[in-house]
Amino acid sequence: MDFTIPPDLKELQERTRAFIRDKIVPLETDPRQTRHGPTDEFRRELNGLAAAAGLLAPHVAPEYGGLGLSHFGRAVVFEEAGYSVLGGLAMNLSAPDEGNMHLLEHVASTEQKERWLRPLARGEIRSCFCMTEPPPGSGSDPAALNTTAVKDGNHYVINGLKWFITGADGASFAIIMAKGEDGSATMFLSDMNEPGIELVRNMDSLDQGFAGGHGVVRFNNLRIPATDILGEIGKGFRYAQVRLAPARLTHCMRWLGAAKRAHQIATDYARQREAFGQKLGHHEGVGFMLADNEMDIRTSRLMIWHTAWVLDQGERGGTESSMAKVVCSEAIWRVADRSVQIMGGQGVTSETLIERIFREVRGFRIYDGPSEVHRWSLAQRIMKHGANW
Repeated sequence: MDFTIPPDLKELQERTRAFIRDKIVPLETDPRQTRHGPTDEFRRELNGLAAAAGLLAPHVAPEYGGLGLSHFGRAVVFEEAGYSVLGGLAMNLSAPDEGNMHLLEHVASTEQKERWLRPLARGEIRSCFCMTEPPPGSGSDPAALNTTAVKDGNHYVINGLKWFITGADGASFAIIMAKGEDGSATMFLSDMNEPGIELVRNMDSLDQGFAGGHGVVRFNNLRIPATDILGEIGKGFRYAQVRLAPARLTHCMRWLGAAKRAHQIATDYARQREAFGQKLGHHEGVGFMLADNEMDIRTSRLMIWHTAWVLDQGERGGTESSMAKVVCSEAIWRVADRSVQIMGGQGVTSETLIERIFREVRGFRIYDGPSEVHRWSLAQRIMKHGANW
């Protein structure tokens, strides 16, 4: 494995870093941020800044306006974008749109790409991914899928209830997972303004960085033409892995940037603040937390780069991305938690960005599969194949 950053990617890394620092960080206190994410007006403004800098949707193929970054390229650039809580949104590489773009590129038909992928990559529209359901429906166990798709002539009729649907409020279209009459899962594409789609409510949550927040969506006799099936009938779970394996990793990339930001703020504070006759960071209790932060950040980066390398070799990388998701989400959470502790009283206020980073990253240990589910899955693989398979 060669983790040397080539010159062209190094230049892109530095350009992204400067863009985030100079254009996006100053906007972090903009009042157009709500409990359910930045307003669409603000998002479009941010996307315009990224487009002007040639940094909009860099992961997407050039034919759709991106830079066609490899997974390793994404690791380098997405970390820089994640340094600001608005960076991923500004560069149109935030969830769920980034994962949906990846899925559409690999699975959608030419007509579907023109209809949905192209405007999505340009930042003209947003999207959502409708898979998770309230009990007893699918959550960590996708096989519990309850939303149904019944064939009716040249259409499918969709019925079901979804929740934790990120970006649903204001999304132009949805990717919907539903089960057929034979129990297999299929993905469907639908504009969100179709009769039969109801945004029941938005769910209040710790985070506020996802445009559109997290919604509860009901499908009530939604009619979808067979031409809007995404991929093939019955391959929904396979396509979910096409999306989720890289998406878990890109979450790691973005949140690593946020962890780096929190660590930097805490470090600057520890180097300036004096207590008991010396700089705060010279006290072992604080100095050891800074050292642990540094180790967690570097360990996470190595895990991300290794997994990106695996994916770039053309391997599915599901197990690797699963392990990376657990390692990184827990390490990033520790960095944020320690940074709050180092800042003391200021750490639990909005006086610095650390309090917001702390809230934003907590959910990462849950979404895209809780750590416990990934550990259970890995344990089953170990029991089947032995250690170091």
